[in-house]
Amino acid sequence: MSDAAEPLETTPADPAGSPPRRAPRPSGAGVRFDEEQPVTVVLVRHGQTTMTVTRGYSGSGEPGPPLDETGLRQARDAADLVDRVGRDLWGDIPYPSEIIASPMVRTQQTSAVIAEKLGLAVRTDEAFQEANFGEWQGLTAEQIEERWPGQLEPWHTKADLRPPGGESIEDVGRRLQRGLDQLLAEGVDRTVVVVSHAVAIRAALGVTMGAQPSSWSQLRVAPASVSIVRLFADRRDEIAVVGVPSEGWSS
Repeated sequence: MSDAAEPLETTPADPAGSPPRRAPRPSGAGVRFDEEQPVTVVLVRHGQTTMTVTRGYSGSGEPGPPLDETGLRQARDAADLVDRVGRDLWGDIPYPSEIIASPMVRTQQTSAVIAEKLGLAVRTDEAFQEANFGEWQGLTAEQIEERWPGQLEPWHTKADLRPPGGESIEDVGRRLQRGLDQLLAEGVDRTVVVVSHAVAIRAALGVTMGAQPSSWSQLRVAPASVSIVRLFADRRDEIAVVGVPSEGWSS
């Protein structure tokens, strides 16, 4: 097998406006010995909110805060980056044809900006909402540690602990697996953008890779970052991109 890199760019559309031809799988892509096509899922974390700045645990137990000014700018940057998928970036991946968002306010706002850029409508799916933090909702790590000493770290690193009234990391992983399975069942050879949250995106990456839930907190998923997974029917899935910052990708 040659180590020579395959081109990532697509061939420009012809004058009649047909979509660009798909580039070959690039060097370094997940190893496969067939021509099976996946469903590609572009995971976008929402832009910044006031609770992103204060580092409060903002989960699915309430709609949550809206994007702040920085978050709105980040959403526009994310839209520019996603619009390049299948064009001049990741040319072996189809251009996005669908957008799904968590029902939280911040993901709805972020997805609306991306949808306008791509000319698509947004579908809401609770499978991709953030973890439910239960009684930890809205609290900082310091406040959680003060009220529930010794509980927050094992929630992240043991993964089976549930906050009062909330979800464990393992719970989130099972929910995200169901959501991803549904996307695969709906058809391959297409790209779906999913606008979600830090813990949920870590879970999506973790279940795709088959990694232990206790390790998922080691993944960096910054606001408005982009990650890409490719899901195959035989479960030999590919993690193509993890946590690419969207800032500075405007074409």
